[in-house]
Amino acid sequence: MKVIKILILILNLYVGGFMIYGSLGKFKPSSKPTEIIEKVQKGEEVAPNEEVLKIKNYIFGMKQSGFFWQFLGIMEFLAGILLVSQVFSRIGAIIALPLTVNIFLFHLFLEGHEIGELIQTFALLIANIILIGSTYKIWKPLLYDKGILKTI
Repeated sequence: MKVIKILILILNLYVGGFMIYGSLGKFKPSSKPTEIIEKVQKGEEVAPNEEVLKIKNYIFGMKQSGFFWQFLGIMEFLAGILLVSQVFSRIGAIIALPLTVNIFLFHLFLEGHEIGELIQTFALLIANIILIGSTYKIWKPLLYDKGILKTI
């Protein structure tokens, strides 16, 4: 049991640290939301190849909303702090799950040729699933409650 507790602690720190690190870049001042459009209108090169263009367009779409890129950063930071705290790690793992799924799918479909990053993001996703699975008995009643059927 002690080994499992240490493993959970390490996974909390791994996923939490990854979330915090990833969030920090989203708060830096970035170029204006219309930068890519203006480059295209001027006839300037936006990306050296189609793969990079897809990535830029994906991130550009989130930045162009004016808030989503920063919101993503806030949620990553919140999940990371909750995971690292150990006290609130269960809710942090649940908040981090859609983020880790998105990060993995981003790398799978837009950077599939980057095997190292693909392995790293897959490990992040698996670590997050393990964290949620390790507390299954605690959050199971939130998903399935037999008692509700008896009251009807």
